Amino acid sequence: MSEKSIFGYVNEKKDIGGIVFLEVVPDTDLKIVTVVAKKNFSKDAWKTAKKAKLGAAIKVSGIFPEKAVSRKGVELLAKEIEIISNPVDVLPVDPSGKTEILFDTRLEYRYFLLRTLKERAIFKIRAKALKFAREFFEERGFLEVHTPKIVGAGAEGGATLFTLDYFGRKAFLAQSPQLYKQMLMAGIPRVYEITPYFRAEKFHTTRHLNECWGIDCEIAFIDSQEDVMRVLEDLVHYILSKVSKECVKELEILNVKLNTQSKPFKRLTYKEALEILKNKGIKVEWGEDFSDREEATLGEEMLKEGHELYFIIEYPWETKPFYIMRKGELSEAFDLDYKGLEIASGGQREHRYEELVRNIKEKGLNPEDFEFYLNAFKYGMPPHGGFGLGLERLLTKMLNFSNVREVVIFPRDIQRLVP
Repeated sequence: MSEKSIFGYVNEKKDIGGIVFLEVVPDTDLKIVTVVAKKNFSKDAWKTAKKAKLGAAIKVSGIFPEKAVSRKGVELLAKEIEIISNPVDVLPVDPSGKTEILFDTRLEYRYFLLRTLKERAIFKIRAKALKFAREFFEERGFLEVHTPKIVGAGAEGGATLFTLDYFGRKAFLAQSPQLYKQMLMAGIPRVYEITPYFRAEKFHTTRHLNECWGIDCEIAFIDSQEDVMRVLEDLVHYILSKVSKECVKELEILNVKLNTQSKPFKRLTYKEALEILKNKGIKVEWGEDFSDREEATLGEEMLKEGHELYFIIEYPWETKPFYIMRKGELSEAFDLDYKGLEIASGGQREHRYEELVRNIKEKGLNPEDFEFYLNAFKYGMPPHGGFGLGLERLLTKMLNFSNVREVVIFPRDIQRLVP
């Protein structure tokens, strides 16, 4: 028998005569320790256990017996118990998970519910996914960068920008690191950034947030958008593979069987996507973006062919931002969809100064507003491209959730500003 001390939270308590059973969630472990306080073993520990309230933060020192009585497998026979903090109010939700909790209530008390194994599993996987993304890029010689989050111009126009007063000047919260990571291609050919996005979109859907996180990448000296797509599919495959191998316990708790899908991912043209939707009785005009319903329908059809992940390519240029390279009436842009949800977008950028100025004007924007950005294209800018991968959307589909808020501790949407 070995002695050990643990810190944790009491999420269940049973008082049966001379024995008090405390179910404790320790530290950040994905397990429950049943603390057994026996009157005839340690009277002081037993007395303290009787005083511990549901939700209390405690320290327990004791012995892990070779044979455990607890059905949950991990048991600690208490020699000493210290109540570090007893609740001063009734718990807002049931930490044992036996009582159903409304979704909005879960979001309100997410910080408290991290005491439960399910909620912990979600955010352990989120943290691991970011760790694996960094591993992927570092192993391939990419430089991690941090671009400004207070900017003077938006990458996608003003409709979805949060404005703020910057010492008497108008400024914005960054929608994306797009313009800055392109500028960096004038100096270094491979960069990545794990970054927040701020978008003032007045949507209240299961896939939209006003503050979200992305994994961004930009690569120079490319031949085509295919070079970028290969990096993206390698990244996603790497994250899925590593999560499936290193997060076995977390996936088990969430009852998720992860499919890593072989490469290369399917390439579906925009025209082919329109035909699929037409055959399902859904008409989308050329140049229109896909709605939630249309994306979901495409996802269902792709799944029938065995594709959870697939690219949509050859979009009309009119639907894409000014920085995307034009190819006649089409563009060198792509989206990556996962089970009917767009999780990433990217493409080859326009690196030629004159063409870029022309694109800005064609989109109804003023080149003078982008002078800081355009200057970088005067000094030998190589062909380049990149992508932005939405972390929350990737995790939502990876873990089979229906709402992106499931994978955010403190969501920010059109209705939620606190906590």
